[in-house]
Amino acid sequence: MADYEKEGKPVERKGKLTVVLALATLISAFGSSFQYGYNVAVINSPSLFMQQFYNATYMERYNRPMEEGFLTLLWSLSVSMFPLGGFFGSLMVAPLVNRLGRKGTLLFNNIFSIVPAVMMGVSEIAKSYEIIIVARFIVGICAGLSSNVVPMYLGELAPKNLRGALGIVPQLFITIGILSAQVLGIKNILGNSTDWTLMLGLTGIPALLELLLLPFFPESPRYMLIQKGDEKTATKALQRLRGWDNVDEELSEMRLEEQSEKAEGRLSVLSLLSQRSLRWQLISIIVMNMGQQLSGVNAIYYYADSIYGSAGVRENDIQYVTVGTGAVNVVMTIAAVFIVEASGRRLLLLCGFGICCAACVVLTIALNFQDSVTGMPYVSIACVIVYVMGHAIGPSPIPYVVATEMFRQTARPAAFMVAGSVHWLSNFTVGLVFPFLERGLGPYSFIIFSFICLVTLVYIWLVVPETKKKTFLEVCQMFAKRNKVEIALDAGDLPLKESKESLEDAVKVTSF
Repeated sequence: MADYEKEGKPVERKGKLTVVLALATLISAFGSSFQYGYNVAVINSPSLFMQQFYNATYMERYNRPMEEGFLTLLWSLSVSMFPLGGFFGSLMVAPLVNRLGRKGTLLFNNIFSIVPAVMMGVSEIAKSYEIIIVARFIVGICAGLSSNVVPMYLGELAPKNLRGALGIVPQLFITIGILSAQVLGIKNILGNSTDWTLMLGLTGIPALLELLLLPFFPESPRYMLIQKGDEKTATKALQRLRGWDNVDEELSEMRLEEQSEKAEGRLSVLSLLSQRSLRWQLISIIVMNMGQQLSGVNAIYYYADSIYGSAGVRENDIQYVTVGTGAVNVVMTIAAVFIVEASGRRLLLLCGFGICCAACVVLTIALNFQDSVTGMPYVSIACVIVYVMGHAIGPSPIPYVVATEMFRQTARPAAFMVAGSVHWLSNFTVGLVFPFLERGLGPYSFIIFSFICLVTLVYIWLVVPETKKKTFLEVCQMFAKRNKVEIALDAGDLPLKESKESLEDAVKVTSF
């Protein structure tokens, strides 16, 4: 990769977006990440018809209408089983990616999409609402696995100068999945009393396409070399992904990473928690994933319909405004793909959480004066849109990118298992707690979210370094001083070359 020379000095060859790398990215993101987003939003529009089905089924079985409290419980289970399944899916990440590989896990994960898709599709014919609840749990497992494994897979396929951009692609497909479900949920399309089961069952189509196409693309070269010891397969995979034959420099960097990890071995979650050399990396991904979910993004979506209604949007038109908000989310995530390598991860995180914090404060004020001050309803709508834009450029996509970059190969599966568990538990907590917050605090509940955004922003400012265009080992060296350890290599190995930029970034990070 350093075969060119300029003024007598070797110039590093930058990685490019080859056809193989682009297709592997698109197929894995569409086949897996898309489903996560789709299943987040798919039951929102047909919720009334689904509850009518629950009631009618109960009436047919027991010859009496379902009690309102029991219907509410069943519907809550239908919604909350998805993030609960996501939590259990996250617990499966480390054992599966270590045993089956990154690509192998994504292929295996399609079972947890195709089976529930069939179950939800036939639920009305089978006259069983229990099938839907169980299927939501199973498809949640699919989302829990895919939300962690796709960023890991793409982060290990990508050259370091494209790692940030490709790392955001899974989040882009999550937003496209949400938007697709919102569009299909329009009453004139599938969000009606006759087509809602078809809408739920469509989640199996991306899984089938991934199952058919992904086997033709490479497994992670880092997994093959460092964890499987198969240098021949790793070399061929790198040559296909990079589009050139000379991949010796990248292989050398992987070997150096492997040598630095030999003493640690494959890390379990328990051993990861006890590793002093990874302490601040682990704290950072926990804080970022908690901040991502507890910042109120799901509550904003939950509250959006009532905000639009109070702003004078007609009930039949709210679904179109919601689709518009979803479109804004997609556009801003696309923007993040193109600017992440220029602006860096840290700046996008700081700007994103800052925008969300300010939007929540202004939204609280606007909601309090919505009925008494002219124009305040439109300020509320603007706050929702600005919040979505802020979350889309930083808090939504970047934690996955940074989690990939902060950990070396043997620690990465356990780290994603921890990050994913925190992500889904926080998601579940917001869904469970927010209705009570809304009832007790009303608009002031968003002050809590603004405080969480602010705390997360301050932590990132003080602790999280810039990781763009760094090797995985360079990032670990940047954290070594904070962790008060040294990254040791085998005797006789040359020390890893550190760029001036790496050292400057490390110095910029404030020490506690």
